[in-house]
Amino acid sequence: MAGPKSPLEQFTIERLIPLHLGSVDVSYTNSALLMTVAVVLITLLLVGATRRASLVPGRLQSVAELSYEFIAGMVQENIGHEGIEFFPLVFSIFMFVLFGNMLGLIPFGYTFTSQIIVTFALSIFVFALVTLVAFIRHGIHFFSFFFPPGAPVFMAPILVPIEIVSYLSRPVSLSIRLFANMMAGHTMMAVFAGFTITLGVFGFFPIGVNVALYGLEVIVTALQAYVFTILTCLYLRDAIHLH
Repeated sequence: MAGPKSPLEQFTIERLIPLHLGSVDVSYTNSALLMTVAVVLITLLLVGATRRASLVPGRLQSVAELSYEFIAGMVQENIGHEGIEFFPLVFSIFMFVLFGNMLGLIPFGYTFTSQIIVTFALSIFVFALVTLVAFIRHGIHFFSFFFPPGAPVFMAPILVPIEIVSYLSRPVSLSIRLFANMMAGHTMMAVFAGFTITLGVFGFFPIGVNVALYGLEVIVTALQAYVFTILTCLYLRDAIHLH
């Protein structure tokens, strides 16, 4: 008889379509499948909401408009008017992370944002883009970002290395924050679900805890998408305005 499943089994990446390019494994996995599903759902939401737009919005149009206004306000508030050109990027990141988080809450779904390679790839993309924008806008003056204005010059040997390390750690902290929160929340839910099954008819309390955890996890998924997006906005603000 098989023993109880590990709470971490839900994060296993499975090959659905094995593919190799030479020695490189490029198989289509369950993680890639859910990313595809997320992109398709986001596209259907936005296309369906705008195809038959009306003055009195329906439910689908209301969701799309609220999402648009929420991110537009975030960009305007944190970056300023110059950040409007980055709105499509910020909006896409928010919707992708949000749907990635939410899909993991559906039974038999998969949380691709619980994979560090996915969150790190997103973070590296944001980091590289922000750095490129800073160089394009400010050229060599970008390096002044690593020396706080008004600081004594003799403090430069201490402050500059600290600022450089802090800057380079951005993609690490950004990726780990999202990955860790998604993995921890889903693991906790799996553990309490296991308690419910083990206790049988006495599992009423774990069921109540699971319901509460599920509600909390819904909030966390939205909050983590918000945190990832607002940090992206703050990094873009630094790139545009430096200090």
